[in-house]
Amino acid sequence: QVQVVESGGGLVQAGGSLRLSCTASGRSFSSYRMGWFRQAPGKEREFVAAISWSGVTTVYEDSVKGRFTISRDNAKNTMYLQMNSLKPEDTAVYYCAAGKAHYSAPYLYTLKTNYDYWGQGTQVTLSS
Repeated sequence: QVQVVESGGGLVQAGGSLRLSCTASGRSFSSYRMGWFRQAPGKEREFVAAISWSGVTTVYEDSVKGRFTISRDNAKNTMYLQMNSLKPEDTAVYYCAAGKAHYSAPYLYTLKTNYDYWGQGTQVTLSS
């Protein structure tokens, strides 16, 4: 079992940058597939980005490609989401998630149901 905690959210101007962190407890962080999801008010939680246990495979939602970068440091039990060129529509609560199963198909990284552990979320708010 793993517990994950997000940090790094805040208020930022459109066009600015922010880096989110997700720190996991436990000794098996490096064996988990990790992902970022977000939920805006009145909307369903949606996939943002994911990374394999090794960091070799990364998957992005189309609207964040080229702007967001997901990475992980297994020695620090931490995953990151570097967000650049932020837009008002990026405003949401961002959630970190960990999944035990390993997949080869990128599509399977995007499904909420394929993640076993979730954090409480961190708020990201864009001001125009």
